[in-house]
Amino acid sequence: MSGEEEENAAELKIGDEFLKAKCLMNCEVSLILEHKYEQLQLVSEDPMNQVSQVFEKSLQYVKRFSRYKNPDAVRQVREILSRHQLTEFELCVLGNLCPETAEEAVAMVPSLKTKGRAHSDEAIEKMLNDLSLVKRFE
Repeated sequence: MSGEEEENAAELKIGDEFLKAKCLMNCEVSLILEHKYEQLQLVSEDPMNQVSQVFEKSLQYVKRFSRYKNPDAVRQVREILSRHQLTEFELCVLGNLCPETAEEAVAMVPSLKTKGRAHSDEAIEKMLNDLSLVKRFE
């Protein structure tokens, strides 16, 4: 990487392409793959014939690691996190890992405390409390 800045997710130095890309949380990917799987079942007498091993493994992975299963809860999580001016990367890390405290959130996503856009511990705790309510009532 001569002449280029080294990538560092903690400082949101993840490349322009990635910063501008739409990221999906595991729970969102799970909903998409589940829908696709259901479509394949409708058009094929033997749905397993239509599903590649990569597709099947990917679906198993996102189902296993999705913190939210209900489509309404998934929408609520994205809405809650979107209110806090997070980047897509930050939003997805927090939505996937579900930290319980502001300290955990900052450890997972240090850019939450970046100068110029730092979130207070109170704002982070409020965001995390809102997420835990969604999980509790899912």
